Amino acid sequence: MASHPDSTFGSSQSSQRLFISAPRRSIAASALSPATHYDATWRLENDQDAVAAIRALVRDGEWPPLVPSVVLAESVTGRHRVDAAVNRLLKTCDVREDLPTALARRAGELRHLARRGSAVDAIVVASAEPGGVVLSGDIEDLGALASHANAVRIERI
Repeated sequence: MASHPDSTFGSSQSSQRLFISAPRRSIAASALSPATHYDATWRLENDQDAVAAIRALVRDGEWPPLVPSVVLAESVTGRHRVDAAVNRLLKTCDVREDLPTALARRAGELRHLARRGSAVDAIVVASAEPGGVVLSGDIEDLGALASHANAVRIERI
């Protein structure tokens, strides 16, 4: 599979191999729980499995995850009170503002091959190449994209 050697995303030089996809306000309230779509509705105070998974990631030195800034387009509303939980979550993450052309092209290729998934999901999966892990509450589209990616795993959290 093609990769994007000129990118800091997913490059072998990057020490970060954990990626997060589109935190929504409902799951950002779960403080460090990633998801991709509006139907992922976790809350930290009600989901001890998510809390345990996050604590394990922190303990094992796997936190913070990398978040492509384009993920914010699916995650925030522009309303401070509504976005407060997402903003708290993002403060704990490594938000990357660059989107190299090669990475954008690879994301487009993945969307074409998978025939599903949003552009944001495709960017997250392409960013995780090679060998990264994407955490999400909604794994269907991400899984379809990852099936065409270079050694990217999608894990439900």
